[in-house]
Amino acid sequence: MASDAPLIRTPETTHRIHFQDCDMLGHLNNARYLDYFLNAREEHTTQHYSLNLGELARESQAGWVITKHHIAYLRPANHGEQVLIRSQLIHFDNSNLVVEMQMLSQDGTRLKALLWSEMAFVNVRTATRTDHADAMMDMLDALDIEDVEYDPDGFDERVRYVRKQLKRERGEKESTE
Repeated sequence: MASDAPLIRTPETTHRIHFQDCDMLGHLNNARYLDYFLNAREEHTTQHYSLNLGELARESQAGWVITKHHIAYLRPANHGEQVLIRSQLIHFDNSNLVVEMQMLSQDGTRLKALLWSEMAFVNVRTATRTDHADAMMDMLDALDIEDVEYDPDGFDERVRYVRKQLKRERGEKESTE
């Protein structure tokens, strides 16, 4: 896993929207948002936490499987556009976790989509839930974004909150320029 350096709790990367992933209007196809989000999260876990999900599954005989997605499409991501994708852990327990992922404009000021992915930690051989190891629980605890009050029924409220927060930050930025 990661070294003793502080973990980046909300990593981000930029991604270019590719032509083959778009609809006839040049907007990112709704189904492809999941690919962009999940690929970005894989990059984040590999680069920032030295956590290779394939190796984890082989070594521990367990891995995360997605049990549910909540997604809000707010603004189109257009062909050729650079977008910023952030991911963060907003909830976990002994055998589950919830990752929030945000797709934003390249400058990080406008929310294009927000995703919650709920995952269960599952034994590879038995296909049943299993507990995270103690070291993994410690890492998840260090990564958990405590400022986000996770409520399984609070997705729409979270989307409204993030949009208002970004709007406020844009206003503050414009007033200082």
